Amino acid sequence: MSRILAFTSGPQDWQALLADPVKHWRSGYSALTLAHCWEASDGFPAEVGAPFAQSAEPLLADLTPLLAIPEFKVPLPGGQRASQNDLFVVARSVAGPVTIMVEGKVSESFGPTLEEWRREASVGKEERLRFLLRSLGLGIAPADTVRYQLLHRAASAIITGEQYRAAAVVLLVHSFSEARAGWPDYQAFTRLFGVDAAVGTIQRLGVASSIPLFGVWVVGNPSFLNS
Repeated sequence: MSRILAFTSGPQDWQALLADPVKHWRSGYSALTLAHCWEASDGFPAEVGAPFAQSAEPLLADLTPLLAIPEFKVPLPGGQRASQNDLFVVARSVAGPVTIMVEGKVSESFGPTLEEWRREASVGKEERLRFLLRSLGLGIAPADTVRYQLLHRAASAIITGEQYRAAAVVLLVHSFSEARAGWPDYQAFTRLFGVDAAVGTIQRLGVASSIPLFGVWVVGNPSFLNS
């Protein structure tokens, strides 16, 4: 089975799970920074837990993390590569299970825009895009400037949420960038759902997805950049 898991003994155990364990495991970059931050926390890191604690959303009330899995892969139709998420968290609220996909960021971008991703269009790519839009409850294709990565990370949260019969799902961007790199791209993504993004605030993204989808951008502790 591909879902047999082993507990980590520290941040170093995250490295072997990376697509490129050498290139992606460097001080000041998201993979290493995220690993040290979450491994140092008892439950949610403080900046992650705060927005949930402050939210009045009943589906997320008393949210407690139960399990966190680094580099979690979610198969998507229309291609050979799964969506590899930086961190998958299974949590529980008073309403039931909640699945959270965490995207760590420092100075890295959110990857290609839809225009760039579709430049070498294929039948498989178009099938995947249609699936992502259906999963997110988006009736029309986004602008070409929207970052593809944000679409498939959010869809990954919904797919796993359906598997866990979750009451809600969350796309969480855990940014350690002092310059807030990628923030305009996240704003463009939330505007697809008619939402003006706000840092550190849980926001409902649309009403047409199969499970209620929420988004939140949090600012990480910069001390972990020196890990």
